[in-house]
Amino acid sequence: MKRLVAIVIPGLATREFAMLMTHSCLLVFRTFLSVVVAALDGQIVSSLVRLNGREFLMGIVRWMAIAVPATLTNSLLNYLQTMLAIRFRQNLTEHVHAKYLSRNTYYANADQLIAVDIMKFSNSLAELYSNLAKPTLDAFVYNIQLAKSLGLESLFGIMVVIQLSMGMLRYLTPPFGRLGEFYFTHSRLIEHAEEVALYRGHDAEKQTINRRYLRLVRHINQIFRLNVFYGMLEDFIVKYFWGAAGLVACAAPKAVATSVGSVAKDFVTNRRLLLSGSDALGRMMYSYKEIVEMAGYAERVTDLLTVLDDVSEGKYVKTRVGKPDVVNQRGQQVESTDDVEFIDVPIVSPNGDVLVRRLNFHVTPGRHLLIVGPNGCGKSSMFRILGGLWPVYGGTVRKPSMSQIFYIPQRPYLPIGTLRDQIIYPDCAADMEQKGVSDADLLSILNVVQLGHIVEREGGWDSVKVWRDALSGGDKQRIAMARLFYHRPRYAIMDECTSAVSMDIEKIMYTHATSLGITLLTVSHRQSLWQYHNYIPALDPQRRIELLEEKQQIEQELASIQDLETRLHDLEMQVAAY
Repeated sequence: MKRLVAIVIPGLATREFAMLMTHSCLLVFRTFLSVVVAALDGQIVSSLVRLNGREFLMGIVRWMAIAVPATLTNSLLNYLQTMLAIRFRQNLTEHVHAKYLSRNTYYANADQLIAVDIMKFSNSLAELYSNLAKPTLDAFVYNIQLAKSLGLESLFGIMVVIQLSMGMLRYLTPPFGRLGEFYFTHSRLIEHAEEVALYRGHDAEKQTINRRYLRLVRHINQIFRLNVFYGMLEDFIVKYFWGAAGLVACAAPKAVATSVGSVAKDFVTNRRLLLSGSDALGRMMYSYKEIVEMAGYAERVTDLLTVLDDVSEGKYVKTRVGKPDVVNQRGQQVESTDDVEFIDVPIVSPNGDVLVRRLNFHVTPGRHLLIVGPNGCGKSSMFRILGGLWPVYGGTVRKPSMSQIFYIPQRPYLPIGTLRDQIIYPDCAADMEQKGVSDADLLSILNVVQLGHIVEREGGWDSVKVWRDALSGGDKQRIAMARLFYHRPRYAIMDECTSAVSMDIEKIMYTHATSLGITLLTVSHRQSLWQYHNYIPALDPQRRIELLEEKQQIEQELASIQDLETRLHDLEMQVAAY
């Protein structure tokens, strides 16, 4: 926000700052006129009660005379607010244009951000200043005037009544938490969409979302019924109870007044100030909606400026302008085999970046595959194709049915539900019962990964928590492996899934998986996993792939160790010679 303000108001010696100061002075002048009008209202009523016609007419004349600067001030304030919004928009748009059109820059929805969001942000900023500055000034000045007229005791009593009644309203306000839960469910699904797709958890997630939505509907129906009583109570307190308290406070100090006219004058003046002050407090309370709205526009515009700055500094490089020919092709997937085979399959991301031109490998059941290589070379990409997340742009992919392929990511997805649901996902309790699996069987699986104690620690199988916060990184990865042992698929895609556990636990996991007849397709940087795999494809930074037997790879490592030992022996001989 500070960055945007510096753009729309470049400095103190600028037209925008001068307009802002003029606008502020007019706000102060309008508040002064409001105080004068309140006092004049009291004088007019006083002269009317005392049947003083001449004074009454003179009061009307003065009241009409004040209307001229008052209406002019209101018009000038509206004009300056509009001009400020225009100047803010002009400065911000010119700044964005200078960055956006300085080179071949591409940014999604830039037209929407420049043409619409900058305008809305500029209007919101100009309106917010007026809508916050005026009520704040009014509340301050009116309370000072009331304190002079009523005394601090009466003003303090009014504030106490208002605060107590507002506290009661907040206490009786119906809760709207179910709506937040429903939003959270959807945002959580979007965040973990890839894991849910690879787990084939669409049915389980649909049941969870529908269940949350039905709870929301029941909750809203209950809220509507409660709102009948709450609305009645709110209207009574705000419109009548506060008004009655103010009227009593306005009348009480004048119990010893010398004349009826004096009582009427002070009562009308104080009542006018009290109502205006209450209105100012109300506008300040409800201005948070405008702040939230402006913050949303500010965030979008700031994101645009940040991306444009990154482009100008060379932090982002567009690697592809046009789509390669391979994107216009389509390969085929065959699910009638027990093997996993890629035949001339290009690894292409959905946006058209070619990671590997042609990939060929063949894995049979019981022959485990470990893929190594630096980050960003496309190791996990082939498994996204195998899992059906990325399209096949050429060649042939042969694989078993998706029910026989299970995916375990580095950060396991933990669904909303009980501890039991974390193990059997995407199955439900009915599916587990149909398979003939009991809680005792699940405990045995947890004992394999040395996590059996978690059942008692977390409060039993039916305990419900936000599991991604309740469990450590290592516990989450053990839960994911327990989920694999529960489903016992034919193939398991292991994407850095043991990075947070010790090598001893890792050995238990991989040994037990192979003993269950699960063929492992692993992506990892850990050399300790070589011993559990038969093939080790190595992707280099140029995205070339080399497929080596584990034996050959280990022999190369041993040869390098022998060279190092020879070199160490030579150095020791040289040291001894000295």
